[in-house]
Amino acid sequence: MEVLAEQVWRGRAAAHAAAVAQVSADRVERRVSGRTHPVDDFLWEYYAFRPAQLARWHPGPGVGLEGAAERASWGSYLVDGSGTAYLDVPGFLARRGRTVEFVRSLLTATLARPGRFGCFGLHEWAMVYRADDQEVRHGGWPLRLGRAGTDEVVESHTLACSHVDAYRFFTPDAAPRNTLTPTREGQLAGEQPGCLHAGMDLYKWCFKLAPAVPSDLTLQAFRLARDVRELDMRAAPYDLRGLGYTPVRIETAEGKAEYVEAQRAFTQRSNALRRELVAALDGLAQTSR
Repeated sequence: MEVLAEQVWRGRAAAHAAAVAQVSADRVERRVSGRTHPVDDFLWEYYAFRPAQLARWHPGPGVGLEGAAERASWGSYLVDGSGTAYLDVPGFLARRGRTVEFVRSLLTATLARPGRFGCFGLHEWAMVYRADDQEVRHGGWPLRLGRAGTDEVVESHTLACSHVDAYRFFTPDAAPRNTLTPTREGQLAGEQPGCLHAGMDLYKWCFKLAPAVPSDLTLQAFRLARDVRELDMRAAPYDLRGLGYTPVRIETAEGKAEYVEAQRAFTQRSNALRRELVAALDGLAQTSR
């Protein structure tokens, strides 16, 4: 086991906390003032991982932290007689082993498939298709094309959403229009790397497996998810120009091309993180031997 000197690891932990404070500052300020944001609040509310949790730095398995006796009260850590803390790998796997196996299987299956790039972000449009005012998730923001124009875009396109957690928010009238019927049971067989929501979910898998996943990787996944969310909402039917978001007009040929170009770039980023996370999970298994 590599053991980090206290000065070294506390410096890394402080740098990580500072980085998280920077990316979460607006969210914290909005919570104090009671304001909301249709783009940035999503990661904090949907994934329900608080800034304070993200700010906790974990080195992952196989690394000891000198002078870290306080981590005896942290979940999944052990502290030896010298005050060195390290991940309790056998204990973690006893509790979370099935989740580790599922996530690894999902990531490797997704990596083995080509990305599909024909959805054009229409999932957000399907979530407001023929919806009444109470059903619209971001009802405080106008629809760029109005209600009738938004419905017309859905009706004139083919819906091809492959992600179960996007599809489940489709309106009752939109769901039958989707060419796929993604389910939780079929996730391993159907998830593909071109899906923006699958890319955002890498953040979820990282923090769900904390502290076994290094926090540096979790923060990378957060940054990816935040960038993906911005594209997601720029391509959505809402008019968010008042917040500084230029729309990606996926109802036009130019907008579709812009969306696909960004989608392909995100696929490359998300696959790189998938490979890193698979390697981290493989390292966890090796450390337990």
